[in-house]
Amino acid sequence: MSKVLIVGGGASGMAASIFAARNGHEVHLFEKNEKLGKKLFITGKGRCNLTNACEAEDFFPAVLRNRKFMYSSFYSFTNQDVITFFNELGVKTKIERGGRVFPVSDHSSDIIRALEGEMLRTGVNIHLYSEVKKIVSEKEKQIFRYIELKDGEKIYGDACVAATGGLSYETTGSTGDGHRFARQLGHNVTELLPALVPLTVREDWVPILQGLSLRNVTAGFYDGRKKLCEDFGEMLFTHYGVSGPIILSASSVIGDKLQKKELTLKVDLKPALTEEQLDHRILRDFEENKNKQFKNSLGKLFPSKLIPVMIYLGGIDAEKKVNEVSREERRRFVSLTKNLEMTVTGLRGFQEAIITRGGVDVKEIDPGTMESRLIRNLYFIGEILDLDAVTGGFNLQIAWSTAYMAGNAIR
Repeated sequence: MSKVLIVGGGASGMAASIFAARNGHEVHLFEKNEKLGKKLFITGKGRCNLTNACEAEDFFPAVLRNRKFMYSSFYSFTNQDVITFFNELGVKTKIERGGRVFPVSDHSSDIIRALEGEMLRTGVNIHLYSEVKKIVSEKEKQIFRYIELKDGEKIYGDACVAATGGLSYETTGSTGDGHRFARQLGHNVTELLPALVPLTVREDWVPILQGLSLRNVTAGFYDGRKKLCEDFGEMLFTHYGVSGPIILSASSVIGDKLQKKELTLKVDLKPALTEEQLDHRILRDFEENKNKQFKNSLGKLFPSKLIPVMIYLGGIDAEKKVNEVSREERRRFVSLTKNLEMTVTGLRGFQEAIITRGGVDVKEIDPGTMESRLIRNLYFIGEILDLDAVTGGFNLQIAWSTAYMAGNAIR
């Protein structure tokens, strides 16, 4: 039996403690906050999108970086295994649009409570208000030796699992401690960027739309004429730019480019219609409202908040009677509706990012065990690693799968 020290009481840390304890190890988990799972509590808008129920082969395209590294751990503890794991802990789950899996209760606290309950049942020693300052290895043998707490106390163990998360949502305790530990121990940490994060936009009409959510639209991101990515779904306007599921996922794809230059966002407000079909639709609406002013004829086409902006951008006199709108004006308006353009100027910060992109270089980690290739008996799991995925439960799946590998690999 080994004495296992786990640094971090988030999703991956809690799960790893359970798997290690189930294997008969003496497990001690150290969390600097006053409670476990602070970031888990706010995921999925407090509902906890704990995995995605997609087919196994569809999981990997959702992982944006180092997906091959995930083969071994995902197939060892799949999304179906995660659902079964939580069902066995008493959490009933449901599948929503896009394969997103949530607790039936819609309360992330049920996930945290289930994990805590199993930790206690399996004998995990939980140390709250316990901030780890350093992870120390024996230089000559390149093997883990002890952790040092903020108060100077040294705690020796046979194995250590670093599960400290990334840099996103700093208020939950994600302050990059693990990346500092990794560097001190000789590991390479790749560039850290906010990921699954809202975007800032230059146009001065965007703040007018603050709070407006658009469903069933297509958002495409362009570098000049080159399309970088495109997605269909929901987006949201904010006082600084754009957010919402399809924007957050895109941010992880375009983050690199956006560091170097501004990009163009084109939103198709009516992706189900071709330009010709949309023109016919507008003509039909005009026919029904032929004696009305242009500004009063768009109620069926757009949400009320969007109408003044579309009129402004369309360049058609708001007071003009619809039967006076020229064919050319109408065609330009159709084109605007199919290509609402914005200039994307940057990413919002880590305080708004769902996850961190970048982390401990996976070339230095054994994908079959999560053990460091540089220091024996030291394991890295979850968001501390250079692994990230789009929204939809995929990032938590990475946490569970890597935790499973480490918890079962400890000797």
